[in-house]
Amino acid sequence: MKLAFSTLGCPDWTWNEIITTAKDLKMNGVEIRGVEHKLYAPDFKIFSDERAGETKERLEGMGLQIPMLTSAACLGQEKDCEKEVMDYIACASKMGIPYVRVMVTPVAHPEQADLALAKRRYLDYCQRAKEQNVALLMETNGVLANSETMAGFMEGTDPVSGGVLWDIHHPYRFYGESPEKTFHHIGNYVKYIHVKDSVMVGDLVSYRMMGYGDVPVFDAMQILADGGYEGYITFEWLKRWFPDLTEPGIVFAHFASYMTYLFSQLEK
Repeated sequence: MKLAFSTLGCPDWTWNEIITTAKDLKMNGVEIRGVEHKLYAPDFKIFSDERAGETKERLEGMGLQIPMLTSAACLGQEKDCEKEVMDYIACASKMGIPYVRVMVTPVAHPEQADLALAKRRYLDYCQRAKEQNVALLMETNGVLANSETMAGFMEGTDPVSGGVLWDIHHPYRFYGESPEKTFHHIGNYVKYIHVKDSVMVGDLVSYRMMGYGDVPVFDAMQILADGGYEGYITFEWLKRWFPDLTEPGIVFAHFASYMTYLFSQLEK
């Protein structure tokens, strides 16, 4: 399995700081969800036609990959999202990035969603993504953090241009699912993993550094290893949305060492 961190966790860092840190921590990649104070990846200068080649060459020279562009497109709400999805697909295709994240609704916890609308859009967008050698991954958030609901949603989707981003936190935290239950329902669709840790403080989720919460991350890693998963395990530290969280330099280094330890235990 490969390790990456999302730029969601370092909203004040420059591109140079991001990729230098990833290399120093021996990460395999960096997931893009904003750089500095900009969120819309297709507009980043590093992905412009003039600089795309330079950006790809530099990443390759550092032994790094961008495995995913994380869009904010929400397919299960009336607001039109087609332009954003198509912009992200085009950007990913140009940069050789395999995945684009989409969601059903914009927040992690369950809220009302139009699943019929989301499915129609998803099937359409996946077909267009396939033409550009990109896959659209639906995240386990909102009502689709329920793995049975997600399994039903994914029925009939293209196994090449579609798939699931399994955020291990959400099915466990919001639906009380064990990793075993979640993987049983959606394991055949999983192409990418998000990890983060937390505890409940009253009715609120309180995020913690890896290993300091109660999310069963090791159990999920064991299930993935047993299932032959070789893709990315990406750390999503939500500092862009919660500025008081611990600084990224500390938590990214801890993530790297913590996951290296967990992986060593899987081999025993």
